[in-house]
Formats: sequence, structure tokens, C-alpha cells
Amino acid sequence: MGAHSSDAVTSDPSITGVADDPRIAYDHPGVSELFAVLAYGEISAFYRLAEDARMAPTLQGRVALASMAAAEMNHFETLVQALSGRGIDVYTAMDPYVRALDEYHASTNPSTWLETLVKAHVGDGLAADFYREIAHTLDPAVAATVREVLAETGHSEFVVHEVATRVKASSQDKARLMLWGRRLLGEAITQAQYVLAQREELTDLVITASGDLNGVAALFDRMQEQHAERMKVLGLV
Repeated sequence: MGAHSSDAVTSDPSITGVADDPRIAYDHPGVSELFAVLAYGEISAFYRLAEDARMAPTLQGRVALASMAAAEMNHFETLVQALSGRGIDVYTAMDPYVRALDEYHASTNPSTWLETLVKAHVGDGLAADFYREIAHTLDPAVAATVREVLAETGHSEFVVHEVATRVKASSQDKARLMLWGRRLLGEAITQAQYVLAQREELTDLVITASGDLNGVAALFDRMQEQHAERMKVLGLV
């Protein structure tokens, strides 16, 4: 999963039932794992957006995706600094997450420009929602880094306008993209669960942040609700 979001839905303590209450210590071993998976998400999103920009039918589209890619690279650099501040090499730390994230991107490789835009807006937003849901339980310094690298990468207005205009004009495009959105959701949740099953320290962090396993299940439910909201913004309902 990539790690940026467009029109991201932030965690609401009234929904989660948990006020801002840092319960994950700064030195929790899962924090380095969290930074590592975010870092690989950012760098893989950078490469993908830079490559997908070539599919753009207009110069405006190419520039929009290239700018989003540049923002991802800036976020990656922030995470490199955060990990090196903990005495951790970013490449070694990212290695365990390469397979899962690469498989997600391979299984959700866009075949059209519209699919590219929907993935940039909706697919990467899923990852951001997941991490943002746990941010309020992190040490404030850690939470600040997480929120910084999940910040809006820009150009969501361009994406929304482009997709919404096309799906209004073509029910065929709309039907295809609704299926595409469901596929992005399914693949994102599958890979998130796979990563959690493989990485004990990250799993411990997420369970501690969520309260218990029921809390983790509720977190995935909220991701699906936020996904539905993004699809609605694109006119894909």
C-alpha cells in the first residue's frame, strides 16, 4: 500500500472511543517497524506515480502526478531521518515489507489513465487511513512524523474533477471504476493483514493502539467506511 492520501479522513476520537492518549512509548520496537513500512510505501509510491505520469493524456495530468511523486520522495526523506535518528538503516528496515507492498502494486497495476487516478486517490488513501487511525496513541514526536508523511500530497481537486467528469459522461467507465475501487480495497486489506501476520512488533503496536483484536477489526471496518466516502467524492456510487 502506498502511504499518502487525498482528502484523507482523520481519526475522530468520538468515533474510536479513544481520546488523544499516547500509550505507545517512543522506544516501542514497533515504532521503527512502522517507520520502515511507511518508508517503503512512500518510495514505491514515488516510482509508481512517476511511471504512471506517462499515461496522462494531457500535460496537466503529467505534472499533477509528477508533483505527487515529488511529495512522496520528500516524505521518504523524512522517514530516512527518523530511522537514522534511531540508529537504524532504512534499507535494512524496509526489506521485510518489500514483498507485500510490491505484490499489492503488482495486483493493482492500472491499465488506463482513469484507473491510475482512482488508485492515486483511493488506493493510497486506504493506507493513510490505517496509519492515521493509530496515530493518536503514539508518542507525540512519533505521531507528528506519521502525520507529516501522511499529509496531503496535493492535486486531489484535479483527480476528483477528472474522474467525476468522466464517470458522469460514461456509465461504462463508472461501472469499471466501481469494480476497480472494490479491488483496491480488497487487495489493500489483504496485504495489511499479511504484513501484520508476519511482523510481530508491528502487530503488537497496532493491537496496543486499537485496544484489542476487536479494536483491530473495528479499525478495518472504519477503513472500509472511509474508502466508501472517497469513492462517493469521485462519483463512484
